[in-house]
Amino acid sequence: MNKIWIYQADRFLSDKEVEEIAAELSTFVADWAAHGSALAGKGYINYNLFLILEVDETQADVTGCSIDSSVRFIKALEQKFSVNFFDRMKVAFKDATGTVRLVDRVDFEHLIRQGDVTENTIVFNNLIQQGEDLQTKWEVPFKESWHSKVF
Repeated sequence: MNKIWIYQADRFLSDKEVEEIAAELSTFVADWAAHGSALAGKGYINYNLFLILEVDETQADVTGCSIDSSVRFIKALEQKFSVNFFDRMKVAFKDATGTVRLVDRVDFEHLIRQGDVTENTIVFNNLIQQGEDLQTKWEVPFKESWHSKVF
């Protein structure tokens, strides 16, 4: 079973930034450990917006220390690239053309009232924690997401 963490940036990353972050992710994951045991992990960027860390817990369990080290790593990326991966005030969704958009919560509410965001608009559920859910529970219709309860 794979454990995942999804960190949404507060802005879209350039292709060059994605390339540089991917290289740093590769180095970090290669050295990532829990109480001295190497973690079978991987890290990647999706849509130039989401940083995803994934660990195969059948190999070694993630610990508080290993989670702390990943947070420190991501905080260092934030400093280096002037981006925030912990800003929860923005909502990512796919517009009618399938383009991923990122707006603040107030603008998202406005788009709902305008009818630009409907019950079938695809939103990103960054709260999922299992790698298996990436394919089926990460990109979901608004009506099936936690967003529909908040907005």
